[in-house]
Amino acid sequence: CTFGAAVLQWISLCSLYRKGLFAMSAVSSFFHNGTLPSTYFADRTDLPEYVPVYSSMNPVESQIFAWVLHFRQLSYKLDYRENQTGVQRLKNIQEDIKTGKFKQAYLLYGEEAYLKQQYKRNLVKALNPDDDTMNFTRYEGKGIDVRELLSLCDTMPFFAERRVVLLEDTGFFKNKCEELADYMKALPDYLYLVFCESEVDKRSRMYKAVKACGSIGEFKQQDEKTLMRWAAGILGKNGRRITQRDVELLLTMTGTDMGNIRMELEKLISYTVGRDVVTAADIQAVCTTQTTNKIFDMVRAVTEKNQKRALDLYYDLLTLREPPMRILFLLAKQFRQICLTKKMSQEGLSQTEIASKLGVPSFVVRNLASCARSYTVEELENAVRDFVDAEEAVKTGTLGDVLSVELLIVKYSSARAVRA
Repeated sequence: CTFGAAVLQWISLCSLYRKGLFAMSAVSSFFHNGTLPSTYFADRTDLPEYVPVYSSMNPVESQIFAWVLHFRQLSYKLDYRENQTGVQRLKNIQEDIKTGKFKQAYLLYGEEAYLKQQYKRNLVKALNPDDDTMNFTRYEGKGIDVRELLSLCDTMPFFAERRVVLLEDTGFFKNKCEELADYMKALPDYLYLVFCESEVDKRSRMYKAVKACGSIGEFKQQDEKTLMRWAAGILGKNGRRITQRDVELLLTMTGTDMGNIRMELEKLISYTVGRDVVTAADIQAVCTTQTTNKIFDMVRAVTEKNQKRALDLYYDLLTLREPPMRILFLLAKQFRQICLTKKMSQEGLSQTEIASKLGVPSFVVRNLASCARSYTVEELENAVRDFVDAEEAVKTGTLGDVLSVELLIVKYSSARAVRA
C-alpha cells in the first residue's frame, strides 16, 4: 500500500511538474532576485492560462507543490548563506588590512585571478609596509622544500616585528603537506603566512589548519550584474558614462575575466578623452575580441546562413595562428550550449536558471537562444555528433584539421544544411 501511494504521488508530481513548470520558473525568479513578477502573482486575474493556481489542483498536487516550493526555497537560502559567508570573509580581510590587526595565516584562492591578486598585493603591502626585503620571503610553485621553509619560519625577524612569507601555487592544499599542517598548530607570534592558490581541496589538513588559525578568502567568478556595475563604476570615476546595452557589448567582446576587462576599460578611457559618453562604436573600435567570442561570431554567422562571413572569420582565426583543433573544440562547445539552451527553454526554465546551469552570464544565454531559433533540437543534436565525428576523423588521420572545420562550417551555414 505504501509503495502504491508513493507511485501515485510520483505520477501526480510529474503531472504537476508539466503543468506548473512556468510557475516554478517565476517562483525561482523570486528566490533568486527577491522580486515576484507582478504580471504572474500580484493579481490572480492577470495570471496567464499556463500558470496553475492552487484552486485548479487536487489536494495531493497542492501538497506536493508546497513541498517543492519549500525545498527550493531552502536550497536558495543555503546558497545565499554560503555566498554571504564568502562575502563576509572578504570583508574580514579588508577590515584586517584597515585596522592592522592581522591573523597569522591567510588563504586566498579561486578562479577570479584579478581580485585574488588585488587582495594579495594589499595584504602583503599592509603586512610589510616598508617593503622590508630582509623579513619578507616569497615562494612560488610546487616542489618547495618544506624543511627549508620551516627553518625560515623559525628564524626571528631582523629588527622588525614580523616575518612575512608569501606562498603562491604551492599545491599544499591539493597534495598532502603534513609537516606544515602540524607546524601551523602553534605558529610563532612574529610569523605571518599568506597563501595564494589556484586549486584547493577543502578537505585537506592544510585548509583546516589555515581555517583554525587564520582567514580564508574565496574569489569566485563574478556574475554579469556585478561586472557591469564594476565596469560602469570605473568609467564613472573617470568622468565617463555608458549604457547598459553597451556594457553588455563590452563584456561580450572581452569575456568575464576582470583583469582583461580592466585593460580594455583603460583603452576606452584613453580613446574617449574629451568626451563623457562611451559608445558602442568606441568599444568596437578599440576593444580586442577574445578568441572564444570570435568563435561565437562565427557560430552566429553560421546560424544566420551567412557562409561567406563564417568562413572569413575562420580564416582570420587561422591567420592569428589559432590551432584548428582548438577552433573545432570551441565550435563544438558553442553548439552544445545552443542545444542545451534550446532544450531547457522548451522545458520552461528561465534565462537566469539556464545561465546558472550553463555557467555563463544571462546575456550570453540570450545570444544562445537567438542562435537556437535557427534549428530544431534534433538538428542541434546531429550537429554535436558531427563535431565529435570530425574530431575523431582528424585524430585518426582520415581528415585534415583545417578541412574538417571548413566542411562543418559549409554544412551548417548552408540554407539547406541539416534539412537536406
